[in-house]
Amino acid sequence: MAVTLDMNRIPRHVAIIMDGNGRWAKGRNFSRIRGHRAGVESIRAVVRYAGQIGVKYLTLYAFSVENWNRPKREVAALMKLLRRFLEKEVDELDRNDVRLRAIGRISGLPDEVQEWIRIDEERTGNNRGLNLILALNYGGRSEIIDGVRKVAVLVGKGRMRPDDVDEESFRDFLYASDIPDPDLLIRTSGEMRVSNFLLWQISYTEIWVTQKFWPDFRERDLRRAIIDYQKRERRFGGMKASAG
Repeated sequence: MAVTLDMNRIPRHVAIIMDGNGRWAKGRNFSRIRGHRAGVESIRAVVRYAGQIGVKYLTLYAFSVENWNRPKREVAALMKLLRRFLEKEVDELDRNDVRLRAIGRISGLPDEVQEWIRIDEERTGNNRGLNLILALNYGGRSEIIDGVRKVAVLVGKGRMRPDDVDEESFRDFLYASDIPDPDLLIRTSGEMRVSNFLLWQISYTEIWVTQKFWPDFRERDLRRAIIDYQKRERRFGGMKASAG
């Protein structure tokens, strides 16, 4: 008998490390960039399904600070693909009440990408459905370092004392302090690591790994991940909690 989703226990925040575009392409004798293009269809499918079932926050690891080390041609193609995505998808996102946001060192991205991020964030800013968060030029360590620098500036100006800093107050210095920690982290391609993604936020996040490469990931795979998540008992270091 097929297992169904418990609609009363949908994770509020799902984060995904979208991995395997290059290996998907290599296995088909395609270029790596063709793998990245194929991955865009997976993004569309997952965003659509997440919104339909009531996920409130979906964070996608789209471009890491380490990705700049890839061949220049591939990086340029990725930036072009990102700009095209931001330009072409905003109408559908807006129609589906999706709010788009970006986190990371956005100022380090090409100017035209920054401009389209600004346009999309402004266009969808009043939407109240799914929050789609794109992690761009993002690194978990970079986020923490950037937060520490902000604290240091305030301490240097006498507007904050070192003793004022605790886990709760430091959260205000992260890229998007209003976004709750992920309930579920999904990684494609079978890799068993978090790759510098949301290091502060995933302390008690449930992790689900699939062998599928990202271009093959679809609604049914997100559904499987959430069903598995709903079977787990979340304890948060000892305290029993439901998976809702």
